[in-house]
Order: sequence, then C-alpha cells, then structure tokens
Amino acid sequence: MSTRADARRNYDLLLAEARAAFAEHGTDASLRDVARRAGVGIGTLYRHFPTREALLEALMRSNFDGLREHAESLLTADDTAAALQEWLGRLAAGSMAYRGLPESVLAALRDEQSQLHESCVAMREAGARLLHRAQAAGRIRAEVTADELLALVSGLAWASEQARHPAEMLDRLLTTAMRGLTP
Repeated sequence: MSTRADARRNYDLLLAEARAAFAEHGTDASLRDVARRAGVGIGTLYRHFPTREALLEALMRSNFDGLREHAESLLTADDTAAALQEWLGRLAAGSMAYRGLPESVLAALRDEQSQLHESCVAMREAGARLLHRAQAAGRIRAEVTADELLALVSGLAWASEQARHPAEMLDRLLTTAMRGLTP
C-alpha cells in the first residue's frame, strides 16, 4: 500500500474510532484510546489531528457533509413533509451523538471564521431546500424559516438527551413538532 493510501486509511480509521469513542464517552474521551482502537500510535493521531478540537471539527465536517448529501437525496421524494421529517430526524439524532453538539452547530453557522462554517452552511442550505419544497407543496407553514427549523431541532435534540430513552423521546417530539408545522 502506498504511503498516501496508508495515511488516508489511518485518517479514516481515526475518525471512525473517534466517532465511536466520543459517542460512548463524550468529547473528553481519551485520545490515546482512540489511537489504540484505530491500531495506530498517538503520534499518528496527532499528525492528522494536532488538537482534540481539530479531531472534533473533522468529525463534525464529515457529519455536516453527510447531512447535506442526505438532504440532496431526499429532494426528489414524493412526500415532501415526510422527506423533511426524515432529514430533521437524522439531523437531531446526529446532534445527540456528542453532548454539546447542537450549540456547536449553531455557533458554526454564526461564525464565518470557523473551519466548520462552510460545511455547516452547505448542510443548512440543503435542509432549507427540503423545507422550501415542503412549503411549496403546502405541507409546511409558509412563515417557518430554515433558521427557526434548525433552532427547533437543536432544542428537540437537547430535550431528548435529558430523557431516559432519548431516541424514543426524539421521535415523539419531532412528530409533535411536525404536526405544529403543518398548515
């Protein structure tokens, strides 16, 4: 395997193991354990991600890009409200993956200097296209903005994190919110 391919493999392994470790232990999970789980030395982790924040930013960028791609794939769905709800559910579930992530998403949207700003804005714009499609079809209230919807989902994710069964709570809250968004 070439050096470049090996480096890419290590990068991807580190992201996957960091995602699992942060989901399990929060963003304060041991970076040494992340490297060990990825089968690389701590020096390799720090060559790819010089700080914990750099690792978290890479994870979030990957998540935002995945959400953008998912929103784009839903733009051809026949049921525009169901497509929007599916995307919002994925956004909220992703926000719950690491404590404090909803605040990070909203901060990245506001901070044009953030390394995450571009990915976050692209994700938001893709979600806005889903919202506008559902509004044009008369399935979602016309006065709702994309920013309001993101703030609502961030609040739902936070509230769900507090429940004994977060996934069930998120599903119920999102279903209730979608009823309130229906004209």
